[in-house]
Amino acid sequence: MAKDLSNLRNIGIMAHIDAGKTTVSERILYYTGRTYKIGETHDGTAVMDFMEEEQERGITITSAATKCSWKGTDMNLIDTPGHVDFTAEVERSLRVLDGAVAVFDASEGVQAQSETVWRQGQKYNVPCLCFVNKMDKVGADFEMSVNSIREKLGANAVAVQIPIGAENDFEGVIDLIRMEATYYTNEATGANAEIKEIPAELMDLAQEWREMMLESVAECDDELMELYLEGEELPTDKVIAVIRRETIANKMNPVYFGSALKDKGTRLLLDGVVAFLPSPVDRPLKPAMNPKDEETLIPLECDEAKPLVAVAFKITHDKHGDLYFVRVYQGTLNSGSRVMNSTRSKRENVTRLFEMHANDRKIVDKAEAGDIVACVGLKDTLTGDTLCDPKTPLVLETMSFPEPVISMSIEPVNSSDRAKLGDALGALRREDPTFVTKYDTETGQTIISGMGELHLEILQHRITREMNIDVRVGQPKVAYKECITKKVEQESKFVRQSGGRGQFGHVVITVEPILEENGQVSNEIEFESKIVGGVIPREYWKAVENGCRGALANGVLAGYPVVGVRIELLDGSFHAVDSSEMAFELAGALAMKEAMQKASPKLLEPIMKLQIVVPEANFGPVQSNIISKRGLVTNSNVSGQMRILDAQAPLSELFGYTSELRGATQGRGSFSMEPDTYEKVPEQIASKILEK
Repeated sequence: MAKDLSNLRNIGIMAHIDAGKTTVSERILYYTGRTYKIGETHDGTAVMDFMEEEQERGITITSAATKCSWKGTDMNLIDTPGHVDFTAEVERSLRVLDGAVAVFDASEGVQAQSETVWRQGQKYNVPCLCFVNKMDKVGADFEMSVNSIREKLGANAVAVQIPIGAENDFEGVIDLIRMEATYYTNEATGANAEIKEIPAELMDLAQEWREMMLESVAECDDELMELYLEGEELPTDKVIAVIRRETIANKMNPVYFGSALKDKGTRLLLDGVVAFLPSPVDRPLKPAMNPKDEETLIPLECDEAKPLVAVAFKITHDKHGDLYFVRVYQGTLNSGSRVMNSTRSKRENVTRLFEMHANDRKIVDKAEAGDIVACVGLKDTLTGDTLCDPKTPLVLETMSFPEPVISMSIEPVNSSDRAKLGDALGALRREDPTFVTKYDTETGQTIISGMGELHLEILQHRITREMNIDVRVGQPKVAYKECITKKVEQESKFVRQSGGRGQFGHVVITVEPILEENGQVSNEIEFESKIVGGVIPREYWKAVENGCRGALANGVLAGYPVVGVRIELLDGSFHAVDSSEMAFELAGALAMKEAMQKASPKLLEPIMKLQIVVPEANFGPVQSNIISKRGLVTNSNVSGQMRILDAQAPLSELFGYTSELRGATQGRGSFSMEPDTYEKVPEQIASKILEK
């Protein structure tokens, strides 16, 4: 008998660092009966933060998956990291989820990384509930939090509850749909909930917020709007149905309140997940493509009887072999079956399937459409690859990840560990799409690149702890890029004559910079052939493009990759006997190198977007310090006793900024940053970088 997919929720918890995602997850596990004891992030006992590194630092590094049940509804729950260095974990989790809970700090509202994870959710059109956490914290302000969600995220945030009190006086919440109050009384194993009438002193406030909620709901439905305009009471079941419909369509975001640490509001949030977030059958699936003809789209259905289509969204290194996390979109994935990796045209064996609970696993025989499971046995699969029925090859759109912004050298302390280090780096690279390694032939060093200092530091610790390899690392280096600043035409020939058949390739190209609308250098490289009359046969055009792109991978100033270039192949000639793809590729590379030298190349550096929270008394010195780092303060707001600065600054100036900020604010300041854009390096600074 097929299971009822309408009683399944694939959800993720996402937020800014320290908003309380893992604490929310731990409460969900406890109240759904998945764990018998509440784990705490600050004690290092959180089930979902099972890595040693996570427990020590009190942060989430990898997204952990588990399965639990609430009031007859099964849930696959993924707890994602909040730190920007682990943005790939959030990206790949949101790619496979049907819904998400965005957690916000009640005293901070929307923070820098909240915006990033929200954008990632919107990119995959993931319906989202909002949970304003830490209502018991000093400075908690529910109105400010709801307004910041509306203003900063552009979301249609609709409060379906309001809190009773705040800070030390936070006692419970008022349900605006049913107009009843839930009070919490502290118990040894979590807060006990008691439903009472709304207190008289809060009735006016509750009526005001209920009116706002009903108006938002009525605007989405003609029948309700008619009743609303006539002053009639709106039926509760119809209000709930419209909120669910609009939430699933990603046009509305219901807002809940609570304090996960004090066990207040989590169970009502679970009710909201069941009531308003979609099941796998509620969301239309993106069509798949035919691997041989990507223009042909094939619709998918969440049906276990159809041919298999699944995506591998995460790989974790394990001493028993790599573990692959898979979301099944259509069909059934069976243990012991043979599947096709249609992204790489490889056959793969699925030897075992597991239902995951953080790092514990339970063997299962099969996974049906809508399920999220882990499997072993795959060899050639990478993050984002499609697994399907070998008889019906279909491919899903793959995932894109940001490029690394920071690099450092790494080498083993003992030369005998060199091969082991190579294997370890390979395993980490398979796990993490934002981790890149390369061998520098000039210095003989292995260079590792990632999303930030913390990212590389944690990977280094994993190599030492989990893989038992002592390593030395160099100082972090910025991932610079190069660009050109003027249009140039270049003619080049590649001619070799060595007895017998020679090599001949002759091209004329133009190169010019590509700029975005805001004047920033684009990240794209475009190639177009303007050849007419067959002066270069069509079969050699691709070779010229490959040669040009290959040359752009190593710029002329300091070997950094070149971006923002448009190349046009204008003219050239060929030899009926001596011309070949290799000759034209080399001619293209030669032309590109010579053109770049003439096109006034410039160095580009990564600019970071920062959000800095400091006590009001330290605002002046912190602002001056940012300006001294070639930074720019773009916005400044007061929140209680604290000042929130939005700023931009070059990554090269921000190494060690954590210590600087702590020193300047007696440990009370904090900041978060994320990659924003690339900008040209000022001449005098560029010359110093190039000298090094």
